[in-house]
Amino acid sequence: MRLETKTEKFNEPLYLESGRILEKFEIVYETYGELNEDKSNVIVICHALAGSHHAAGRYADEAKPGWWDKLIGDGKAIDTTKYFVICSNNIGSTFGSTNALSIDPSTKKEYRLKFPVLTISDIVKAQMRLYKKLGIEKAKAVVGGSMGGMQALCYSIEFPDFAEHVFALATTAYTRPWAIAFNKIAIESIRHDPAFKDGQYKKGDLEASGLPGLAIGRMAGLIAYLSPNLFNKKFGRDYARTDGLYELMGRFEVERYLEYNAYSFPKIFDPLSYLYICKTMNIFDAGRNKDKLEDSFEKVNAKLHLISFSDDMLFFPEEMEEIRDIMIKLGKGDQVTYKMIESKSGHDSFLVEVEKFDQYLVDLLEGK
Repeated sequence: MRLETKTEKFNEPLYLESGRILEKFEIVYETYGELNEDKSNVIVICHALAGSHHAAGRYADEAKPGWWDKLIGDGKAIDTTKYFVICSNNIGSTFGSTNALSIDPSTKKEYRLKFPVLTISDIVKAQMRLYKKLGIEKAKAVVGGSMGGMQALCYSIEFPDFAEHVFALATTAYTRPWAIAFNKIAIESIRHDPAFKDGQYKKGDLEASGLPGLAIGRMAGLIAYLSPNLFNKKFGRDYARTDGLYELMGRFEVERYLEYNAYSFPKIFDPLSYLYICKTMNIFDAGRNKDKLEDSFEKVNAKLHLISFSDDMLFFPEEMEEIRDIMIKLGKGDQVTYKMIESKSGHDSFLVEVEKFDQYLVDLLEGK
């Protein structure tokens, strides 16, 4: 599989939904496969909160491949011998695109807490600028899960003629209080961590020692991303062999798991980016500029494919069923498909249980 990572610089303003402006911005992106002559084989991949442009393949020094490597690659469901696949790092994210630690052209200093709040629409608009620069006017499909699914829905509504197919997995049309509450734990934990220093921390300090507040917030996320059944099956009542049962700080295996995964996270993910992305997800509402959600989905021209997961405890299946029902109510039943996967990995099923829906995705792409 041909894998390339590039950075595109835009020396032109991006007008944001908030009324603010990014005078210039950069997008890091990764491509897989070859673009055909008429540029008709493009598939756009949108990443989730902690994801990045590195969706598939493996760099030479990498222990693990890209986050959706099970789905994307030569001979896989999103077959890079057939399709030209592109995944951008969202603006506001921590992996190279313009974010809170970028330099503000007007002050020549890092934005930090002066970075503008972004919406899903802003992120998609920036990506559309990238495709225009690459000469890509249409896509065979847009595919995304969780926050990436929010972007997929945004493409279908705000750029209705861009993609033939839109696949939205494990997502929602608007963020409910339950998901906002989990994000609130992360936001408060980061804000009140003394090491955060009101956003004026030194990046090198966090890379060396981490940020406990972000780790605690990540724990909340890990709980939301999995499911009670998975926790029961994976950990049960097992206790850490190195710890005494009657030691106050002795740990169950589930506690060890949360510690291990959460405390390594701040060394690779910037806390300001985490704050901004949580805010972006919290304010997402596909119908925000309309009186009714139906008014937004009335715009959809693409084939909209919705995939939910039975034990998703962050964005519940009924949230995606609502979108399906709206499409049917609008007389667009022939444009929408819906499938609930019987899953065992919670919200993260869209990443780890790919074998349960990959052939379904292939059949829809090929019109079967």
